[in-house]
Amino acid sequence: MDRFSRGQVAKSTNLSIETIRFYEKQGLIKDPPRGPNGYRQYSQEDISRLKFIKRAKELGFSLKEITELLNLNQDAVKNRLEVQARAQAKLNEIEDKIADLKRIKQALAKLSSCCNQKTNLDNCPILEALES
Repeated sequence: MDRFSRGQVAKSTNLSIETIRFYEKQGLIKDPPRGPNGYRQYSQEDISRLKFIKRAKELGFSLKEITELLNLNQDAVKNRLEVQARAQAKLNEIEDKIADLKRIKQALAKLSSCCNQKTNLDNCPILEALES
């Protein structure tokens, strides 16, 4: 079985050494065994798990949600349904955030269009809107 140093794992997963260390402390990956030289030795399974964590983070899952996904039991049908439900919940959350961002964009665009090219900040509609 191939074993990898933390530096090799960092390079392979495109994660920083600090991030890998953090994930270990959070229990997202097992504390790897140490080799005769005293250095941690990671397995291919560890690398795959770290890549999973990274992809899940990129999709917007929190570390708590990722932990829950990683800890699903072995019932394949239940797992699929649970993963699907969690993915749908995350999708709904993202859609809500997009709607909020669109509202913010519209409000800022409206306020920005009210600004004229005054050099001072007297009666600035953006600042007035933020103050009220």
